[in-house]
Amino acid sequence: MAVYGVAAAVLASVESRQGSIRGLVYASGFQNVKQLYALVCETRRYSAVLDAVIANAGLLQAEKKLRPHLAKVLVYDLLLGGGFRGGRGRWKRLLHRHEARLKAELARLKVHRGVSRNEDLLEVGCRPGPAVQVPRFVRVNTLKTCSDDAIDYFKRQGFSYQGQASSLEDLRALKGKCFLLDLLLPELLVFPAQTDLHEHPLYQAGHLILQDKASCLPAMLLAPPPGSHVIDACAAPGNKTSHLAALLKNQGKIFAFDLDAKRLASMATLLARAGVSCCELAKEDFLAVSPSDQRYRQVQYILLDPSCSGSGMLTRQLEEPGAGAPSKERLHALAGFQQRALCHALTFPSLQRLVYSTCSLCQEENEDVVRDALQQSPGAFRLAPVLPSWPHRGLCTFPGAEHCLRASPETTLTGGFFIAVLERVEVPGSVSQAEASAPELVPGSAPKRKKRRRKAVAAPSTLPCT
Repeated sequence: MAVYGVAAAVLASVESRQGSIRGLVYASGFQNVKQLYALVCETRRYSAVLDAVIANAGLLQAEKKLRPHLAKVLVYDLLLGGGFRGGRGRWKRLLHRHEARLKAELARLKVHRGVSRNEDLLEVGCRPGPAVQVPRFVRVNTLKTCSDDAIDYFKRQGFSYQGQASSLEDLRALKGKCFLLDLLLPELLVFPAQTDLHEHPLYQAGHLILQDKASCLPAMLLAPPPGSHVIDACAAPGNKTSHLAALLKNQGKIFAFDLDAKRLASMATLLARAGVSCCELAKEDFLAVSPSDQRYRQVQYILLDPSCSGSGMLTRQLEEPGAGAPSKERLHALAGFQQRALCHALTFPSLQRLVYSTCSLCQEENEDVVRDALQQSPGAFRLAPVLPSWPHRGLCTFPGAEHCLRASPETTLTGGFFIAVLERVEVPGSVSQAEASAPELVPGSAPKRKKRRRKAVAAPSTLPCT
């Protein structure tokens, strides 16, 4: 299959530091980027194990024309992946000649190290952590179908529908071919961890979007009604954009910006497959977009999911096994950009509601950015209290930070995420407008004086952290 050759090329480029796995996968032009990405990440994670098995089996000595990176990808899929999927081609015949020896060497390695599972062969920093326990979340694309129809389709395929979840424990207990409806999002289906639906016909037809639950929250919390004008400030790869379009029912307008031309091209393909027709893509820096441009005069909703360290991403554990926290220098640079983007977004004149989100766990990119932006627009915006039952709140670094949401594999069974919902503070202009619209008093006729009552002091809009 072509995927093996492309995966080997990406793996070689990563090891020679020519780019990141994600960037090289997108640049490869391979159609099924998620399949390719997963294959490269997993092969790299098991790299030391594969090197040992291949060397002990004498594979490269027996097959002089087989390149090391291709051998590693092929042997990973044969022994540790889903099984070799190469049909009857050249690589199938090659692996068949050495299959027994390769399997014997893998078994011998386990005996030598005193382990029984493949995962236990990994070094500690490369072993699967909580990410393995995160379920497979699948968003039903309501532009093309509905949850009931998708559920019926899976039931006909032999899956067992368990109804709507009532707690996180229901999600943890999922196994086999059982699936649930999420307890919070009515269009989100939940399958056991490691369920692979990339080849499923509903996914390939755009009826399903493979999207982590935490990544679904920004659009859900922005909640633009049909007919709204919305800005998706840093839009690629496009899952959140397609979610916004579904909430809008393709009625209204989404202005989506991103600077990466290749990511935008992939995004255009994704949106077309999802049936999105209300989105206008632009290869443009959001910071260069003028809030006074008449095209955006009706924009009342902005989703800002800027570039971040990705420290909460489950896939980062695959790309960079054992990776530590991002450096202070990188965090400082990222937070500077994020704050500029958020402050810029808050200057759009008709803006009523904004969602700021990252897939970072770092306070510098999350609570600190929101706090500084609110301080630069004193009294204009406030943090909206959302999802009071959500178990993981913002760090108590400033009054009102508890209105922010955090997510993690341990607390919410999702990827690591941060979300803040900012809404414009309603200026008490409704009273003054009413007074302005009241008829003017006739000169000489003074109104009757009424006894003044002492007004109760209003509670602050955000409570300090305790």
